Amino acid sequence: MTQTSSTPASGEARSLAPVYRSALEMIGNTPMLELNNLDSGSCRLFGKLEMMNPAGSIKDRIGLSMIEAAERDGRLNPNADPKPTIIEGTAGNTGLGLALVAGQRGYRMLVVVPDKMSEGKIQHLRAMGAEVVLARSDVQKGHPEYYQDVAARLAEKTPNSIYINQFSNDHNTAAHYEHTGPEIHRQLEALGGVDVFIAGVGSGGTISGVGRYLKEQNPNCKIVLADPAGSILEPLINRGEKVEAGSWLVEGMGEDFVPDICDLSVVDEAIAVTDAESFHAARELLDKEGLLAGSSTGCLIAAAKKFCAKQDKPLNVVTLICDQGAKYLGKMFNDYWMIDNGFIDREKTGDLRDIIARRHASREDYVAKPTDPLSQIIKVMDLQNISQMAVVETVHLTSTGRDHDKVVGIIDEGDILMAVVQGDSALSRPVSDFMTTRLETISPTAKVEDLIPIFRADRVAIVVDDNPPKGAGTEFREYLGLITKIDLINYLRRQLK
Repeated sequence: MTQTSSTPASGEARSLAPVYRSALEMIGNTPMLELNNLDSGSCRLFGKLEMMNPAGSIKDRIGLSMIEAAERDGRLNPNADPKPTIIEGTAGNTGLGLALVAGQRGYRMLVVVPDKMSEGKIQHLRAMGAEVVLARSDVQKGHPEYYQDVAARLAEKTPNSIYINQFSNDHNTAAHYEHTGPEIHRQLEALGGVDVFIAGVGSGGTISGVGRYLKEQNPNCKIVLADPAGSILEPLINRGEKVEAGSWLVEGMGEDFVPDICDLSVVDEAIAVTDAESFHAARELLDKEGLLAGSSTGCLIAAAKKFCAKQDKPLNVVTLICDQGAKYLGKMFNDYWMIDNGFIDREKTGDLRDIIARRHASREDYVAKPTDPLSQIIKVMDLQNISQMAVVETVHLTSTGRDHDKVVGIIDEGDILMAVVQGDSALSRPVSDFMTTRLETISPTAKVEDLIPIFRADRVAIVVDDNPPKGAGTEFREYLGLITKIDLINYLRRQLK
């Protein structure tokens, strides 16, 4: 539902943000944005920009709240020598919020995260000084390798440490009851108040704290849970069903158990959201509203759009823009990652071309020319994180009026290693001096099973067209792309979904 913008006109005076003395003073009091460019039917849809907290997510709020509470009750002594260690099991953002506060207070921070977390989030944690331990994401609570169990065990073994445990920490909920909820209420008060609040459950603090506060102000305010498909919460709330947890890729949201602090009594209904719906909603949010947000935000936006689509009267619907999306650029904002995981459909050919991850005809891959210096090939492989490249010759055919590529070799890390051990002179020599010319080519019409002997020989499959282009020699076979072992694994995995 489009509304007239309330943004000050160009040149009109705007109030300035204050000068802060610490990044911790910047936590909370985040802006509210009406999402005018998303289809919300008869409703007005608002997003509270929690991504603007200093460490980039709503979890900054609870990081500060839980550490300050531990300092007040003596579990953390900021004057201790050596300084205490804070340990937490987290999907990442709580770890970042805790690391922000710990860094400002001088504490050591150790974070245990499930191994499905984005590499960007892990790098962010390490850059903030946190030590990161990876735990399995394919096991449930109670398994010794479950990330929360690993964190609790580390806390028992680490002297002068505290396991902050956001899932059982009442100061998690308090941060949202005392701050996030009142902020939302005040921001929407002049617009008629909050009719619906949509949030997810990671630890349960947000929906419990904000939900309880908003219902105290307006008992008719509806609290809606957005839940990744596979989580146990949506079936429990909507149908009273206790189910086995499935799996999902959305980070920081959805559960295989009900956290101690999660008060589901405030929740009126739940909406299940698939990974595909979440990722595409996050991409749409960036495209239409200019907000680069994370996968949990995508889940909330997808749920909000589903909810709004069912309404026949105007309602003020508020959700959260939970965290910044830069940590996900290599995942849901990467077209190739989306394709590899089956979230973006490509044109199907019904043959081996469907297995090629980076199709040459679409210029999705990286290839070398025989005359390229070896040093350039090394740079490309390192930058693009690839381990082999096809070497092609380009021929322009007047009969077709376009260029055609013929594969003449392949260069991989083994070839390069054997070259550089000869000395620096190899780096300036052409790739043709080192490439492998005994090629394992295969027709796109071959069977999937025909790939196995190639992989068993520890080679990659080079897919070339059966039919030479018009005007080319009978031996000319146009290069279509490479198939690696992981390409076949991803293809077979998609078939099993």
